[in-house]
Amino acid sequence: MTFVDADTSPLRKTGAIKLHGPEAFEGMRKAGRLVAEGLDMLGERVKPGVTTEELDRLALEFGMDNGALPACLYYRGYTHTICTSINHVVCHGIPNDKPLREGDIVNVDVTYIVDGWHGDSSRMYAVGAIPRRAERLIEITYESLMRGVAAVKPGATTGDIGAAIQDYAEGERCSVVRDFCGHGIGRLFHDEPNILHYGRRGEGPELKPGMLFTIEPMINLGRPHVKVLGDGWTAVTRDRSLSAQYEHMIGVTETGYEIFTESPRGLMAPSFASA
Repeated sequence: MTFVDADTSPLRKTGAIKLHGPEAFEGMRKAGRLVAEGLDMLGERVKPGVTTEELDRLALEFGMDNGALPACLYYRGYTHTICTSINHVVCHGIPNDKPLREGDIVNVDVTYIVDGWHGDSSRMYAVGAIPRRAERLIEITYESLMRGVAAVKPGATTGDIGAAIQDYAEGERCSVVRDFCGHGIGRLFHDEPNILHYGRRGEGPELKPGMLFTIEPMINLGRPHVKVLGDGWTAVTRDRSLSAQYEHMIGVTETGYEIFTESPRGLMAPSFASA
């Protein structure tokens, strides 16, 4: 894998990893903060009886009101602003008019384009009081994400990220989805490198200052196998076990990492209603 200066590289995927400068980091801070604010807002609306279609409408309005474009809307034919993945849906669930039910868990994935920079993040939400096994899955998934983030530093590798996630999740008797991964990001929605959420330490591309990417592990209570439904988007667990996902957008710095998508209100970490 080769590395190139993002400022002189074409605005397309070239197979090389782009290294970004201070201007890009400032753009990503702005885009990441808006996404985090949007997820803070949506989290207050997640409750029994609310439809994911309503959440999608709110996300669109929030983005437009703040001068942002929804990156997913019409992306490869997708017709919504957000993805809403409920219970055994692993990712790319499509909003609809079916009300959320007490005990559901839902991942909301949002990407806004702010001044040409993509902000991408997702969180899990509990719909009312949820079973303890669902709480545990959400807690493990969040911890998996944060262990992956903690592995980011110059000189480490993408395999170090994956190994940190896999070792923890499998140690908690959960499984890591292999079919989807994190990705490079910036002025492009999806760029190099792929960030696998499993792997071996020391393998994969080296991490260098200026790299921008997402880490977004999908963790299942059952087996890791998934299938994509006939709509071409919705991925579900084959054994219908619960699945959860968290996503942060990261920049590699000279000394470690910067998280662009932290909640301004401290709402990223799991919290649950009393049963």
